[in-house]
Amino acid sequence: MRFSGKTVVVTGAASGIGAAAAKLFASEGGTVFAADINEDMGRAVCTEGEGDLRFVHCDVSDTASIKALMDQAAAETGGIDSVFNNAAAGGARPPIHEIEPGEWDSSMNLILRSVAFCIRYAVPHMMDRKGASFVNVSSVAAIGPGYSPTAYAVAKCGVLHLTKCAAADLAQFGIRVNAVQPGFINTNIFTSSLEIPEEMKTMAKAVIAQASSNAQPVARGGQPIDIANAVAFLASDAASFVTGTSMLVDGGLTIGPRHSWDADGEGPLEALMKMEEQVKAAAASENAA
Repeated sequence: MRFSGKTVVVTGAASGIGAAAAKLFASEGGTVFAADINEDMGRAVCTEGEGDLRFVHCDVSDTASIKALMDQAAAETGGIDSVFNNAAAGGARPPIHEIEPGEWDSSMNLILRSVAFCIRYAVPHMMDRKGASFVNVSSVAAIGPGYSPTAYAVAKCGVLHLTKCAAADLAQFGIRVNAVQPGFINTNIFTSSLEIPEEMKTMAKAVIAQASSNAQPVARGGQPIDIANAVAFLASDAASFVTGTSMLVDGGLTIGPRHSWDADGEGPLEALMKMEEQVKAAAASENAA
C-alpha cells in the first residue's frame, strides 16, 4: 500500500494510461482525484476501480479549471501528495510547412501548457507534504522526428525540459519532478483522431498493437498498465532519490534501428563486415593464383 494516506491527482483519467494509473494508485491506498472532460467514462473508471476514487470534471486547457481541481483535492483531503500530469491528445497532424497558427497553439496548450499550470496550481498544496512529487507524461517522440506529428513531438520535448526546470525550482520545497516517455501504447490516442466509425476503432487499435509489437524488441503491444507501473514507482517513496529525469517505457523502441536487435535485419555495420570478408576472400584468391 505505497500510497496509503496520500492524495493523488490524475489528469486524463477517463481512459488509457490515466485510467490505469488512477486505479493503481487507489488500489494501493491513495485517495485519487480522477480528472477528465469525459464525465461518463471518468465516473465509470471511479466505479470500476477499487479504493477511494473521486471523479472531477477538468479541462486542462483552461487554467481556471486546473486551479479548481487542485483546490478541491486539497480542500477535501488537506493537501496533495502526487500529481500525474497525463492529459493530452495527438494534437495537430500537419507538418511544419502546412500547420496553421491555431492548430499549433491548441497543441501546445493541451500538451505542454497544461502540465506547467497543473504544477503551478498544485504546488501551494504540496509544500508541506513530505515526499511530494509530480510525474509528467512525455513521449519517445521527444527524442526526435519520426514517432509522431511535429507539434506533438515539440510539445512533448518541452515537457521533458519543463520537468528538469521544475525539479530545480521545487527542490527547495522537497518536491520531486520526473517524467515517463511511453512508446507505442495501445490507447485511444492513436484512434481518436481517425475519421472512422466508432465500431472500427477497436479493430484499428488491434492493428496498431500488432504493428508496434513488430517494431520493437519486446514483441508485444504496450499496455496502459506498463506506464502506470512506472508512474507509481516514480511517485512512490522508493524513488525518493530520483528527480529531474525521465524513464523510457517503450519496449526497446528507441534503442536503435531494427538491425540493432533483429538478427535478420542487416544494418550498415553488418554490410561493412560482409564487404570486408568479401575483400579478404578476393585478396586470398588473388594471392593463391
